[in-house]
Amino acid sequence: MTWPIDKIESIKANTRNSLVGGPFGSELTTQHYVEEGVPVIRGANLSDEQAFIDDNFVFVSEQKADKLIANNAYPGDIIFTQRGTLGQVGIIPKNSNFPRYVISQSQMKLRVDSTKADERFVYYLFRHPETVQNIKNRAITSGVPHINLGILREIEIPVPHLDMQRKIANILVAYDDMIENNRRRMTLLEDAARLLYQEWFVHLRFPGYEHTRIIDGILPEGWERVPAVEAIEINPRMQLSDEKEHWWVEMSDLPTESMVIQKAIKREGRSGSKFRNGDTLFARITPCLENGKTGFVNFMDDNEVGQGSTEFIVMRSNRVTPEYVYCLARTYNFRENAIKSMIGSSGRQRVQVSSFEKYMVLIPPLKILDLFRCFTELLFDQIKNLHIQNQKLRAARDLLLPRLMNGEIAV
Repeated sequence: MTWPIDKIESIKANTRNSLVGGPFGSELTTQHYVEEGVPVIRGANLSDEQAFIDDNFVFVSEQKADKLIANNAYPGDIIFTQRGTLGQVGIIPKNSNFPRYVISQSQMKLRVDSTKADERFVYYLFRHPETVQNIKNRAITSGVPHINLGILREIEIPVPHLDMQRKIANILVAYDDMIENNRRRMTLLEDAARLLYQEWFVHLRFPGYEHTRIIDGILPEGWERVPAVEAIEINPRMQLSDEKEHWWVEMSDLPTESMVIQKAIKREGRSGSKFRNGDTLFARITPCLENGKTGFVNFMDDNEVGQGSTEFIVMRSNRVTPEYVYCLARTYNFRENAIKSMIGSSGRQRVQVSSFEKYMVLIPPLKILDLFRCFTELLFDQIKNLHIQNQKLRAARDLLLPRLMNGEIAV
């Protein structure tokens, strides 16, 4: 099926600033950031996993946002990466967390004319591998590869009848809605595990706490306080098998808010941190540690050994459980202790492993640990199953997307 071809310029809304780039350099810098106000959209808010990540923002004041009115973005606007990860695209949802946003210097925004195009269709069109490659082919390669507003304006796209656009968008949205629903469930399950950890091992309201004696006004009877390195193995030594290819995880694959490692690939082994199922991967460099990058390994067979970047620390349960280690690594106090131990040049500091020798960890009686594992293992298993479902949904959507966009499938 052949559809009419038009340039992006021709489908923009007939209003001011409907197709613009980000502010000029000095108009928006870190000096303009404040604690709360109007959120700034950056690369971290655009992801292959979601249409838009509506949190983890920096902010500017309402007054500053008003001065940058041309660079304001609103629900329904499409956001493109101008420099950095070219081909990245996002769409601000209609039910967004904020009424308006400001795009950074590395983004561009488009508001489409609703009489000519469905913004969801255009968003998915820019997820099409051919469109992504087209953008990369047009990139200016001097310095950091980038595109500009002139390049975006001239990109040609198929523009079927508006009803057809809506039908195609509705099919793809249905997949993304299921993925998003699973993602929310995963977040709730992980929150439940972490709250249980806080309740039992931080606030000490564990099962039977009302009838447990407190020794020296500090520890419940039968509990111990030991250095973290006694409770947890740090960077345990492991041997790789004789197979050439092993699972590999990069620092960028560690998530910030969840336990699910975003990507793991098979590649030929080389020197790096070794891990197995049940290990926690903990960022040891700035700014990744401050951003919360931590992952839980649960994607391999039990007899497999993986490798990864030396920029994260592998933590393995010794006198506690794998779930306990992960929840501990997510706590504020544990991370602050690691951050304080950092050494190195500005912007590239590393956590000292010796800091874990001084950080004290509570070891509960075995029956409490077993009970905690019974609860949290079920939660972690559900998270894993939902993640597998999402992988299958994404694969199906990504297989369907180009065929719908090329008119190969009638809708």
